[in-house]
Order: sequence, then C-alpha cells, then structure tokens
Amino acid sequence: MTDIKVGTSLHNPLPRFEEAEGLGPQDAEFVADLVAVLAKHGNLNRFGLCLLHDHFPLGADEVLVETNDPQARTLHAQVEKADRTRHAKASQWRFVPHAEREPGAGPAGSCEEIMLCTTLDLCPGRGHEDG
Repeated sequence: MTDIKVGTSLHNPLPRFEEAEGLGPQDAEFVADLVAVLAKHGNLNRFGLCLLHDHFPLGADEVLVETNDPQARTLHAQVEKADRTRHAKASQWRFVPHAEREPGAGPAGSCEEIMLCTTLDLCPGRGHEDG
C-alpha cells in the first residue's frame, strides 16, 4: 500500500460541516465548466462533486474508510489506523493547492485522498447486484 494522506492538509484544513457552503446559483458557471471538462475527457459517469467538510479531526496515522450494506441500503464511514486498514482504493479526493504538493509529484500529486474503500467486497458497485 502507498503512503496514505487522508484529509490531513495542515495549510488548508477542511471546514466543519456546519460551516461548509453547498452549491448555489452563484456556482452555475463553475459547474457548467466542470461538466464540459469531464465530458471532454469521457469522465461524466466516473467523477462528480462532493461537499468537502470535516466532522472530527483525524490523527496523522488514521484514515477515513467507507463500507456499505447493500441489503440494508446503508453507507458507513469509520476511522481506521492507516497501517492496519484493508481499505486501499480511494473513493473521494480533494485538490491540493500547487504550493502544498510533494516535490516531484506527478498529476496524481494534485489530489489528496479523503476517503478509502475496500476493493474486496463492500465498495458500492463491487460484488453485489444492483437492485
């Protein structure tokens, strides 16, 4: 597994959920531009938007992971120790300002993983029939 940094940016912390501003009418041009870029690269059904926010702090050795229960139709997020998690596939990212990127990082260095999911059995769309 690679060295995982999940939502740990010290220079640009995420806002608390209560303070995070959702999409509004003022974002129409931004969303249209983003949709155009996603369409240009064939990624409209691969990526979307999420409201970046924080509910609680994570330690430098912790990651936020998601699992789901298709029968109960629930999604769960929990904190795990980064060096002990089975969850290895990132499912959410945030963009990292240029000044905070690791030296020599390629295009993937433009993003920071903020949520991981298992590739074994419980990620959305993995190993279960859509109902």
